[in-house]
Amino acid sequence: MRNNNVLGAWRSGQSTIGGWLGIDSAFTAETMAHVGFDWLCLDMQHGMLDYHDIKAMLPAISTTDVVPLVRVPWNEPYEIMKVLDAGAYGVIVPLVNNREEAEKAVAACRYPPQGIRSFGPVRAALYAGRDYLTEANNEIACIVMIETKQALDNLDDILSTPGVDAAYIGPADLAFALDLTPTGDNDDPVHVAAVDRIFACCQKHGVAAGIHTGSLAYTKRYLEQGFQMVTLGQDSAFMARLARQELKEARKLTPPNEQDAGGFY
Repeated sequence: MRNNNVLGAWRSGQSTIGGWLGIDSAFTAETMAHVGFDWLCLDMQHGMLDYHDIKAMLPAISTTDVVPLVRVPWNEPYEIMKVLDAGAYGVIVPLVNNREEAEKAVAACRYPPQGIRSFGPVRAALYAGRDYLTEANNEIACIVMIETKQALDNLDDILSTPGVDAAYIGPADLAFALDLTPTGDNDDPVHVAAVDRIFACCQKHGVAAGIHTGSLAYTKRYLEQGFQMVTLGQDSAFMARLARQELKEARKLTPPNEQDAGGFY
């Protein structure tokens, strides 16, 4: 079976850098894959993606060695199993609040006797290899999201759940849990303390610590802290940021737009 190089890196204590895909385009996915990220996550929770898009975008990523992950919309076994059968090498499960929910996510990622995953890796076996059945339980990453008050209360229970490979922090929802304004990159001391607490608990239980960022500065900050799964940014944000920067510079060489000045001519 094709190795999950990201999972292997986490197990050896190394850090990885990923990108986030929310645009429903196989070409965008392929372009991002050729940038050189360690992993890319297809976002079915908040992105513009459904299963039809996943089917097209996973093969596009497969033109490279980038490890494909999918954030499923909810902790539903059928959703998890479906994207794994399509060739995802890991799932990010949102809003995991307690050990029972963590166990539910893990079980959906593993074939019996370790879990309840049904057998039918229609595309996964083509992508991963003919020994998928015997090796998948050790190569598929189960990543739970820590982002609620209940999850913070149950942190040890969640992160000590056998089969949880990583915990991924959603900073905006974590801010909600802390009664703060939801922002991606957050410097509020209360938020920073919560992130540090989650990170320490991940280290305690041998679970890779992950976090979403929206800037190079925060990506570097969390990599320096020791996070093993850090998102550099999202496809649409990369596109909009560069377009905005270059348009601003180009505008300096054009006369003021008369319509913008308040009239139609």
